[in-house]
Amino acid sequence: MKIGYVRVSTQEQNTIRQEVMMKDLGVDELYIDKASGKNMNRSELKKMMDYVRQGDTVIVESISRFARNTRDLLELVEQLAEKNVEFVSRKEAIDTTTPSGKFMLTIFGAVAELEREYILQRQQEGIAIAKQQGKYRGRKPIECPDLSRVIERWKAGEMTAREAMRRLNMKPTTFYRKVKAAK
Repeated sequence: MKIGYVRVSTQEQNTIRQEVMMKDLGVDELYIDKASGKNMNRSELKKMMDYVRQGDTVIVESISRFARNTRDLLELVEQLAEKNVEFVSRKEAIDTTTPSGKFMLTIFGAVAELEREYILQRQQEGIAIAKQQGKYRGRKPIECPDLSRVIERWKAGEMTAREAMRRLNMKPTTFYRKVKAAK
C-alpha cells in the first residue's frame, strides 16, 4: 500500500501542490499535518506511523516535509524499517530499499538540518538589525481592559480559570503570565 505524508508549517499554508503529487503517484492513504516540522510531535505523523505495516511504502514530497533534523529523520526511517516499510522522498529521489538510497538519506537529512539552522540564524540576524534600527519591538502586548476585574473574580472563586481565560480570550500560558505580572 502507498501511504502519503504531506506537511506544511502553518494552518494558513496550502497543501494542494503536495496533495496533487500524491494523487498522481496513486497514493492509497494520505496523512496531512499543518504543523512545524521542528520535532516529531505531529498528530497525523503519529497516526501514520501507527498505521503503516509490512510491505507499505511511505512517500513524501521532500525530506524537509518529513523531518527537519537528521536525528528525527533517521529515527523515523528506522521505525519504518523495523516494520519493513519502505521510504521514498520524491524531490531527493531517495528510496531506502537500496544501500545508496540509505546513504543519500543520511546526507540529505544533514543538509535539511543545516538549511533549518541557516534559516533560524538569518532570522535572528534580521531581528537584531531591526532592533538596532528601532523597527522591531517584539510582539505587541495583549491589551485587556477588564483583566484585573476578571483576575479578582477568579481569585475569589467566582469563576474557573477556564472561564476567565475564555472571557479574556487568552491561552493558559498567557493568562497565568498576566496573573503573575499583576501580583
